Amino acid sequence: MPGLLSSPVCLTVIWFLSWSLRPIRAQIQLDEVSGVQYALLESNVTLACRKSQIRTPVVWHHNNSAVLPWHKVTSDGTLVLLHVDLSAQGNYSCYDNGGLLLHSVKLRLGHRPGSLNISCQVPNHTHVRCSWVESVKTFLPAQYNAILLKVTGQESRTCVVDVSQKHCDIVLPAYWSYSQTLSVQETNALGSETTYARMRLHKLLKPNPPQSVLVNELEGFPKRLNISWELPSSWPQSLGYPLLFHIRYRPEGSLYWSEVLSERSSVVILDVLAGRLHEVQVRARDEPDNESLWSEWTAVSLCRPWEDPTEVFPPDDTFPDDFFPIDTKPETSTTKTDPSVSPEDEGNLGLVILLVLFSVVILTTVLSLIFVVWVRQRRRNHVTKQQLSSTVKMKSMPI
Repeated sequence: MPGLLSSPVCLTVIWFLSWSLRPIRAQIQLDEVSGVQYALLESNVTLACRKSQIRTPVVWHHNNSAVLPWHKVTSDGTLVLLHVDLSAQGNYSCYDNGGLLLHSVKLRLGHRPGSLNISCQVPNHTHVRCSWVESVKTFLPAQYNAILLKVTGQESRTCVVDVSQKHCDIVLPAYWSYSQTLSVQETNALGSETTYARMRLHKLLKPNPPQSVLVNELEGFPKRLNISWELPSSWPQSLGYPLLFHIRYRPEGSLYWSEVLSERSSVVILDVLAGRLHEVQVRARDEPDNESLWSEWTAVSLCRPWEDPTEVFPPDDTFPDDFFPIDTKPETSTTKTDPSVSPEDEGNLGLVILLVLFSVVILTTVLSLIFVVWVRQRRRNHVTKQQLSSTVKMKSMPI
């Protein structure tokens, strides 16, 4: 058997088979994307067929199809795509006349990064979360680097980035510093852009809404409600971080709220409407810092005050006039009218009354003016007569 393998005929056959299979192995090894090329949208993109010879014809395929976007091929086999759009993305391969794969590349198209729109939330004194929105849609994967820049007496702090959510978190910032600057750099394969955002953390402090709001009736008190809640879970539970709470309530269906401020986590309302279903909401703000922001309102909680089984209350869709406190008004009111009088007749009657009143005022004014003129004229005539009388007396006196 070894002699058979070493015979000239067998060696010739083995050499021929290995030579004939070589292009197939080469094509299998090269029939993969050898890299990724990035380019700008709306630009001209050049793709080189690296192993082609000058003036050797080559054939380009786009995603295994011979149909290509608007293009031209140079003498050295280079493919030039003209004014590319997103449809030109994909895998490009060039082959020689024998169908041998010479080169392949993946094309990704997009834009350079632009400025970012940065906003920051401060749910408590020890945590800052800043998020951003791209002003330019790049269509390309990006990396972000965020830093809270150095302020007087403080070192720069890294803002830990969550790329998928496009936000970063800072723990234990220099909260009471007058002003701080966050730097966020966006980088993709076509370039990078850095955006700066100045902020004053104590003016951005906005707690999360209170939690577990409970509204209960007080037995024996038909005009009282007991409201309680818990601090937001994100807020420090120590006494060194007090919150101010804003409670508002109203009868269901009313447009007007009654409001109460409290520094405690519960309050008893003394002036609710007996027998009425009430809406209640609560929000919070940092108590020492008047420049901080109020939290969002909690969801509406509904409760009806205690009712005496022996007392009968009007139905919910009516609002007696004496049921509303000073700062609470019904959403709608009902006025009794005579069904025999139409709204148009009432409007005409009002117009007639208005015209009569206007005529009386005009007439009174004219008569007053005539009377004043008559009185003045009479006084003037009286004075003239006295002057004439005096003149006659003087002439009659002997000289």
